[in-house]
Amino acid sequence: MKIIKLKGKIELISGMHIGGGDDTMKIGGVDKEVIKVYDKTLKREVPYIPATSLKGKIRSLLEIFNRFDVDSNPFSSKYIDAVDNQEKAKNFLKLFGDSNEDSELGITRAVFCDCYLTDEMKEKIKNKELNIKEVKYENSINRHTAKATNPRQIERVPMGVEFDFEIKIKVFDDDNEEEFKKIIEEGLNLLEDDYLGGSGSRGYGRVKIDYKWI
Repeated sequence: MKIIKLKGKIELISGMHIGGGDDTMKIGGVDKEVIKVYDKTLKREVPYIPATSLKGKIRSLLEIFNRFDVDSNPFSSKYIDAVDNQEKAKNFLKLFGDSNEDSELGITRAVFCDCYLTDEMKEKIKNKELNIKEVKYENSINRHTAKATNPRQIERVPMGVEFDFEIKIKVFDDDNEEEFKKIIEEGLNLLEDDYLGGSGSRGYGRVKIDYKWI
């Protein structure tokens, strides 16, 4: 077995909201905050991209694009006979995991890491050159009265913020390393054409991804 790695940067080209799960009512505060982690060097909480959000979105896009979402969500080897490209489906499940208890595909090969602010972003925060928080005001339109209703404030990580990211892949002797790479690259390309986080249909979460295999 060997481990190959993909490293790169995710740059936001529109504001992104990945929720922090805070349902507490705050008078005069933001209705929906982004998820944050405490940074020891900055001595404050800063936004990050959880590995679960990145992996889950890429897996979902690959399932839909490759028509793996037949009768199962998520797709598993129980439904392998229902897809056209079974060999690609097997490599996909090797990478992202198989929920089938009787699976013969082995352990999950791909390990996604949490994505933290780049050193450049942290330096800009220290020098007060970057505000990593913006609040977007939204509301709904009543279809009968044409009036705005349900005003709310949503916190976003603003356009231009960059995060480091890394994916590690275990490659066993009988694995197809090149096919693994192709599937991961396909997933990243699909993510660039889609969005990361919530409210993508309203323009949130557009990203640009630069990476290389090492």
